[in-house]
Parts: sequence; structure tokens; C-alpha cells
Amino acid sequence: MRDMATTTSSVSLVSLVSLSCVTLEVADLDAAHRFYTAFGVAGRLQLRASQAPTSGFRGFALALTVSGPSTVDAFVEAAVAAGAAVVKPAAKSLWGYGGVVQAPDGTIWKLATSAKKDDGVATREIDEMVLLLGVEDVKATREFYVGQGLSVAKSFGGKYAEFTAAASSPVKLALYKHRGLAKEVGVPVEGGGSHRIVLGGTGASFTDPDGFVWEAGS
Repeated sequence: MRDMATTTSSVSLVSLVSLSCVTLEVADLDAAHRFYTAFGVAGRLQLRASQAPTSGFRGFALALTVSGPSTVDAFVEAAVAAGAAVVKPAAKSLWGYGGVVQAPDGTIWKLATSAKKDDGVATREIDEMVLLLGVEDVKATREFYVGQGLSVAKSFGGKYAEFTAAASSPVKLALYKHRGLAKEVGVPVEGGGSHRIVLGGTGASFTDPDGFVWEAGS
């Protein structure tokens, strides 16, 4: 597990409306710009150069929900052509169709649709982007975020929680059990060092119970 130092004492009482942006910390900034432009999500992310040590599962994944299987395949193909590795090949499941890739910078991306039938039309349009945080205690972290001003949209006990996103936000925030998220995206649960991600909000800066850093005024 990576460092889980909590700075709850420094948390401001100023409420956050929602997650407003996501910044990925990458070793090669130019390469990351090229990849995310080719992948089709450059306008939904910010990138920052970082050499912070990191290894294994970083405790988060980004998920794209799209209209149909052909669009899932189009995103997977674009990612692989730009240098990503396939972690879970796209396939049908009980809930729909999807796959997982890992970007050259190490970020894990889940591509999914609830549609099982394919009309053959690949739009490359994104219906929803979700940041999935793997946390040790979903209930406790959910309440922590409620205390920051976020409102819960969905909650399934200690396994999953999803927060309401502002209309202007390009990404929605959700919580998974750490081990459950690793299993969901098909990677070993072990990891250490930096998460290599920074979350931007409309309130004060803080660090959550699992070491995810939020920056103010983003």
C-alpha cells in the first residue's frame, strides 16, 4: 500500500461543490500530451510533469462510458495505436461491453458501455468520464467527502459510492474498495509511492484519508 498520511486537521470547512478537474502527474509531459490527444480525452484532463516514485497499482482508474461496443473498440484501438497496453481485452459481460487499457504514463483506463448490441457506429463521443478512487473504507471516505460538501448520488454499502457532479464538471467522482477496484480493472492490488494524480475542487486544499490530494481553486 502507498503512503496514507491523513491531513484531516488542515481541512477547511469551506464546502466543495464537486470535482472540477483531474491532473495526471507524468514523467514525460510531451509524450503524455501526444497520447491523450490521440486517445481523445486531452480536453478533459490536465497534465503535470513529475518524477515522484510510484510502483504497481496507483489506487485509481479513469472510466469512460460511451454509447456502444463499436465506440469502446474505437477508443481501445486509438489507445493501443498511441502506445497503450491492453490490460483486459474488450468483451461482453453481464452489464454490457468493455475493456481496460493502461496508458504509457501508467494511468489505467476503463472503457465501457451498457449496450450489448452493436449498431456498428463508432462515434468517439464520451457520455461520461468517472474517476474511480480505490479506498480502504468506502463508508468512512464517503462520509469524509460529504463533510467537504459533496452530495452522494449512489451508494452500495461498503463497496461503492458515487457523488453528484456539477453540470460544468468534466468528470464524476466515485469510490471503490481498493482491492475491489484492482480486481475490476484487472491488475494486482499491490502498489506504492505516489498516486500520480491531483484532484481539483472549488474549495480549500486538503488530502483525503487515502492520500489523494485536492488542490484549491482549480
